[in-house]
Amino acid sequence: MTVFIHKESERRPDEASYDHIIPAGEGWMRDLRPGQVLRIVDLEGNQAADTLFYDAENPEDHYSAVQTIAGQQNIYLTTGSVLRAESGKPLLTIVADTCGRHDTLGGACSAQSNTVRYAHETLPMHNCRDTFMLQLAKRGDGYTKRDLAPNINFFMNVPVTPEGGLTFADGVSAPGRYVEMRAETSVTALISNCPQLNNPCNAYNPTPVRVLIWES
Repeated sequence: MTVFIHKESERRPDEASYDHIIPAGEGWMRDLRPGQVLRIVDLEGNQAADTLFYDAENPEDHYSAVQTIAGQQNIYLTTGSVLRAESGKPLLTIVADTCGRHDTLGGACSAQSNTVRYAHETLPMHNCRDTFMLQLAKRGDGYTKRDLAPNINFFMNVPVTPEGGLTFADGVSAPGRYVEMRAETSVTALISNCPQLNNPCNAYNPTPVRVLIWES
């Protein structure tokens, strides 16, 4: 049986060394030092924060959904989940979580997936893959679209059917809920605050998220 561990953090926002709002549909990319703690806050509820992590010293060793799922023998992420790279190296550990369940199977929306899931008319709509690529282009440092991989969808509800299929359902988050992660090594974090207008996970209404960082 899957157990979701709700755990509140003792960290206070006014003691954070970094505090930033990511508007709906926009991206964010920043390095984390070992021991720093990143919190992502779902400000208005049921927003999806599509997220990727990279080993900052070896960006080719990016977050791996397969290694993470295999390591914890659980398809969902919650308190205690170790987010692993392709090499199996721990990148971050979820140390607090007031949502209790996060998806790492559904992937990021793209122009192509929008047309398959919804309608051909959605092709020109903004999507997370485009946001990821824009942030990587701004960063430089040799990052390309080859560095995109299956990502985490924080706060997103993607139940698995008995037949093994995926369903995109109403969100399980609420205003002010958050997930908090401790960097286990030097990590580069990349977030696309999902602009999706066709998915019930965010009630068809993309909203801002907040990111905070505390020192070790």
